[in-house]
Amino acid sequence: MRIVALAGGIGGARFLRGLLAAVGPQDEITVIGNTGDDIHLYGLKVCPDLDTVMYTLGGGINEEQGWGRTDETWSIKAEMKEYGVGPEWFGLGDRDFATHLVRSQMLTAGYSLSQVTEALCVRWNPGVRLLPMSDDRVETHVRITDEQGTRAVHFQEYWVKLHAAVDAEAIVPVGADTAKPAPGVLEALAEADVILFPPSNPVVSIGTILAVPGIREAVAASPAPVVGLSPIIGGAPVRGMADKVLAAVGVEATAEAVALNYGPDLLDGWLVDTADEKAVAAVEAAGIACRAVPLLMTDVEATAEMARTALALAERVRK
Repeated sequence: MRIVALAGGIGGARFLRGLLAAVGPQDEITVIGNTGDDIHLYGLKVCPDLDTVMYTLGGGINEEQGWGRTDETWSIKAEMKEYGVGPEWFGLGDRDFATHLVRSQMLTAGYSLSQVTEALCVRWNPGVRLLPMSDDRVETHVRITDEQGTRAVHFQEYWVKLHAAVDAEAIVPVGADTAKPAPGVLEALAEADVILFPPSNPVVSIGTILAVPGIREAVAASPAPVVGLSPIIGGAPVRGMADKVLAAVGVEATAEAVALNYGPDLLDGWLVDTADEKAVAAVEAAGIACRAVPLLMTDVEATAEMARTALALAERVRK
């Protein structure tokens, strides 16, 4: 079975770990990773979502945080602070710095982000084929109004520095409209047996991937069933502040509203948590097959069961 998953950072990575536990060694998993969270810091190209998937599946993630490296040290950050070089609000540990140094060196030497990601994965052996959504530069920005007036800030500043405490007025994936899908992305979608939307942020993770011209169209045109898992349980995001960015695009923070925002042109199936069982009828009325099952990723086995259920629903709605 050829499975393609569109994924953001922590939620996507943890779901993929369960997916790997649920499938057989003969199955092939391609992950199209969000690069809209990418940011340049200290002259380095940082790809938070790609790295979170790579570290999580490769056994190097800080499990408590869900991001960054395990057994991390912070000497470089401390020295940068002594020099007065910021930003202090975005933490890069010493081990993590090495990844960004290698990536930046290779990009400067002329390699594409796809080639660099493939090279980095040789070390981590994540068990999936990890593709950036695009080799072109795309960065998600958020329009806010605060004491400094109305302005646009990088998504990382909004999420990490401001903790989404200010209302998001608009979400803009800068550069997405002129970006091209990375090599292999459209081919993977066309050849997939199943396409999955993990419980990643539907606006700034999966939504940004779909904003790259050609990707949404390829998902919609694929003969493979497309099944998503709700990142919203009981009217609140499981992790993070997805409700803030959903409000910016006029979508309620409910499992039903997220499914309807994707729409039946993309989704064939949708899983909601048992706490949202009342949403099943409305989602199915929109033409999307829906089931209510436990969706909390409490451990790998619970997540693997979620993945098995998603694959079973895909078989049920296969076109």
